[in-house]
Formats: sequence, C-alpha cells, structure tokens
Amino acid sequence: MHLYKKSAYLFLLPMLVGLLVFRLIPIVMSFLASFTDWNVYSPPKWIGLDNYKQILASAEFWEIMKRTAQFAVIFTAGVCVIGLFFAVLLNEKMRGIRFFRAVFFLPVITSVAAVGLIWNWMLSPQGGLLNALLKLLEPSVDSISWLGDKNYALYSLAFVYVWKSVGYQTIIFIAGLQAIPHELREAAKMDGAGPVLSFFRVTLPLLTPTLFFVLVITVVESLNTFGITYTLTEGGPYNSSTTLSYYIFQNAFVHYRMGYASGLSYVLFLITVLLTGLNFWLKRKWVNY
Repeated sequence: MHLYKKSAYLFLLPMLVGLLVFRLIPIVMSFLASFTDWNVYSPPKWIGLDNYKQILASAEFWEIMKRTAQFAVIFTAGVCVIGLFFAVLLNEKMRGIRFFRAVFFLPVITSVAAVGLIWNWMLSPQGGLLNALLKLLEPSVDSISWLGDKNYALYSLAFVYVWKSVGYQTIIFIAGLQAIPHELREAAKMDGAGPVLSFFRVTLPLLTPTLFFVLVITVVESLNTFGITYTLTEGGPYNSSTTLSYYIFQNAFVHYRMGYASGLSYVLFLITVLLTGLNFWLKRKWVNY
C-alpha cells in the first residue's frame, strides 16, 4: 500500500511542479511587484501603497471601471437569458437535436484569432455583412463603423463575446433541465398549467441551482476578457472598449508599468472575490435546492 502511495505522488509531481512554477510563484511575485515602481528595464523600487493610491485617484481608472461594469452587465444578462432560451429549445426531443447542440457549442471551441478575423469582416463598415444586411432593409441608411465608433464599439464587442460564450452556458442549462423530473411538468400540465406558466412555476424554480452556477462563472468570465478585445478593437477607439483586464495588459506590456499593472490585477482580483461572495450570500434568497 505504501508503494502505491509513492506511485500516486510520483504521477502527481508534474502537475504540482507546474502549479507551483506557473501559478503560485507568479501570484506571490506579482503581489510583491504591486508595491514597486518597475518598468522592466530597471530594478524594482519599493514604493509601498503608492500604486494603489494612484489607481484609486485616477479618473481614467474609474472610467475603465464604468465600462467594465457596463460590459459585465450586458455580457452576463445576454449569456444567461439567451443561453436559457436556447437550452429550452434544444432540450426538446426532436430529430437531429444532437447536431443542433453541436452547432451551438462550436463557437466556444473556435480559435479566438479565427473569431476575431471573421467578426472583424462582418462588422466592417466597408463590405461588412452586417452593414450589407442593413442596406438591404433600408438602402438609404449610412454604413456604421461598429468597431470604430466609440458609441458602438463596447456593445459590438459584448455581442461577439456573448456569441462565442453562450454555447457553453446553453449546454449547462440543458444538463440542469434534464435533471428536473419529467413527472413534475406532467403534473403541472394536468393541473391546467400552460407551457409558459409551467416554465415559470415549475421549471425555473427547480433550475435555480444551475442558474446560480452559470451566473457565478459568467460574472467571473465577464471580468476577464482579453482575446477578442485584442483581435477586434485593441481597446479603442479612445479606450471606449477597454475593460479592466485589457487595461492591465496595456499598462504591463504597452507602457511597461509592471508595478502599476500588478496593482490593477489585484484590484480586479478583489472585485472578483467580492462579486462572487455577494452571489453566494444572495443565493439563500432565490436558489431552491
């Protein structure tokens, strides 16, 4: 038995080394770096809490936070509502339903670079598919620069993120729907409840644990957006589509303010922890097990 334990630890060793080298050590080092003035080219200089004071006093930071909150609300609401809607449709027993489920999940596993390339063309003001469709509906309408206009950039970006992510939440909702006993819906139907009333009185209350899980992971995901932002807008125009996670990247790898960027990353970490904690505290009021 002792030999089996040693073998188990031996097989776990590569994962533990990877966790230590690529996760735990960088977490500690970035935390220490947040108390320094470090531009990569010169040794770090200890400045205490100055980075955090500068962050909280920065008008640009609060503008970024406002856009991050807007994006998080749009993304979370869009993914949860659309994901639940499609889950209800795809939960029905019909011919070829597995094919449709696979189609809805396809964007989740599609390369971010490919998604950026495709949507950059579709949202282009010159020859873009979306503007072409608008021209068909209303020939007199001017082409819209969905990614180049500060009034549309953030919303366009949120739309693409929802499109790419919603398939994952849809699959989770389908699993939750299939865990609900069919007899309960049949009983509601026998009592005279229609499909809509049965959904809101029977299905939705029993789906709240799944909805809670989806809400938690979606809120966390909404605060950690980078890939599609980088490929589509690079935070522009005029930072109108810059969220906090992309702002961290800009400070670290564009302006080389590593200490300041580390401070921002821990502000993001604190926000994530607080929102997750709030979700767990509120679940007692609406989640039914």
